[in-house]
Amino acid sequence: MAAQARSVRIEEEAVEESAASLPQPGSQDEPAPFADDPETAADFATCMNAINFGSGWWPTIRRRAGHSGYGTMAAGVTDRFASVGAWTVEELQAMDAGTIAEVVDQDPEHPLMAQFAAALRDVGDHLGSEFGGRFLGPAEAADSIPALAGTFASWNAFADTSAYDGRQVPFYKRAQLAAADLHRAGVADLPGLDRLTAFADNLVPHVLRVDGVLRLSSDLTARIESEGLLEHGSAGEVELRACAVHAVELLAAASPLTAAEIDSALWNRGRASRYKSLPRPRSRNTAY
Repeated sequence: MAAQARSVRIEEEAVEESAASLPQPGSQDEPAPFADDPETAADFATCMNAINFGSGWWPTIRRRAGHSGYGTMAAGVTDRFASVGAWTVEELQAMDAGTIAEVVDQDPEHPLMAQFAAALRDVGDHLGSEFGGRFLGPAEAADSIPALAGTFASWNAFADTSAYDGRQVPFYKRAQLAAADLHRAGVADLPGLDRLTAFADNLVPHVLRVDGVLRLSSDLTARIESEGLLEHGSAGEVELRACAVHAVELLAAASPLTAAEIDSALWNRGRASRYKSLPRPRSRNTAY
């Protein structure tokens, strides 16, 4: 896709300089939430990644002071786990828009709330029917991190493929991120973390574009800079995600970091004012 993309191009001559700007391995590691309780840590990582989408809606949600859109949602779920306890499978199976809206302090009529509730119900249904209601079940049944990501990718809650020129492109941003987060929490001590790709969303392509690694067509640039929404599944939106994935592979080949580590570094870099001051691509979907 990177070779045939019409609206996005990778500037390969910029890769080496960009790779040199990346942090050293291990310098970004942060403690995983609830890592002292494996079942709760698995619960949080799975559920939080099941609802780790909605970036196209962030300008319309009620944010906590000093928090991003994702940070607002994560803070609400964290507070719920800390004050009331982790979600049970039965609670997930009964999840509705009003319940999740109360947790994340949003209007229950906001379109994201029904989508979040549906994703959490799906997680509860799979865990209840396939893993005995245990959040550690998927990790215990997998023999590698990619296999664990594949388990999640088969659930509706983590669905993420796009059609491009007659073929299906599997991105699986949140399925891979869930597997990586379970590994970070110490509850999925499995091989293959280095086989994950970048977690293709809208922020990593934005950072790569600002850093000169991705160059966009004038039409796609104008659409983004006017803050117009990109249609999910449109050629330009799919190319943007796909070229970001491939660019991160090139960066990984030029650095000691894995694609997942580079993704984290770029995502964190995107919180700096240089990147936040410029319009980023936005699309309303359940992929990211």
